[in-house]
Amino acid sequence: MLNFLQNLDRRWIFLLMLFAVAIPLISGITFPEKPSKEVMTVFHAVDDLPDGSNVVLALDYDPASAGELQPMASAFTRHCAIKKHNILFMTLWPQGVPMIQNSVDILENEYPETYKGKYGVKYVNLGFRTGNEGVIKLVVEDLKKSYSTDIKSNSLDNIPLTKNLKNIQQVDLLANVSAGYPGSKEWVLYGSAPFDIPTVVGCTGVQAPTMLPYIPKQLIGMIAAIKGAAEYEQAIINAYPELEKNPKAKQGLIRMGPQLVAHLLLISLIFLGNVIYFWERKQGLYR
Repeated sequence: MLNFLQNLDRRWIFLLMLFAVAIPLISGITFPEKPSKEVMTVFHAVDDLPDGSNVVLALDYDPASAGELQPMASAFTRHCAIKKHNILFMTLWPQGVPMIQNSVDILENEYPETYKGKYGVKYVNLGFRTGNEGVIKLVVEDLKKSYSTDIKSNSLDNIPLTKNLKNIQQVDLLANVSAGYPGSKEWVLYGSAPFDIPTVVGCTGVQAPTMLPYIPKQLIGMIAAIKGAAEYEQAIINAYPELEKNPKAKQGLIRMGPQLVAHLLLISLIFLGNVIYFWERKQGLYR
């Protein structure tokens, strides 16, 4: 047996890794996650708000980062929808507009009794404004200096959700999902830090270390990468078990499945490689 493994063509190993990733991904198998303390802090920031609170959901990422960030953006959207929060969508990225539409589709298709036909009352899409952190500096002081109209060119003064909203200091929570600049760091530096706006963020794994110094004073909490998204989904499912039947609410959990199986395979191969090495050494093949 060891002789067979010693001379095994490496292409079989590549094929095993392909199966380890493809089978869990295609089958949609999930494994339970234990939400970390950091993720539970974000969960409670949303969940502890009174039903019908005002939340800004700033989605600052593009399709290239959607694989990592869309699950957490969708989780934020579903969590807010369960709590019947009023949501103001916006983005600092021009490619972020279709990302907002993904969340709008969740509201209208999965929670029609609360959001369908309630545009302007329960949610509004402010769309994209150019200016990077300059937009943040404006909306924290005077929202309508930067956003005089929504994405449909409706005046904010004529929209029930925004007509009495002077700036986003008046909202109950700011949630940002970001792939880089401008994004989470800028929202903290120019929004939450100087004006004490309660803020939570979701970001890529690469971006996460730069956000850690702001927790917990300037930033309530952070969801990092697909692992954090999966934990957040699990936290929501634990609190609201009806989501267990919705596969769209488990995209982060589904994407963690291939990682777990592939890591187990990799560990097994490393262990097997060491067994073969020590066997060969015992046979005197190595001195």
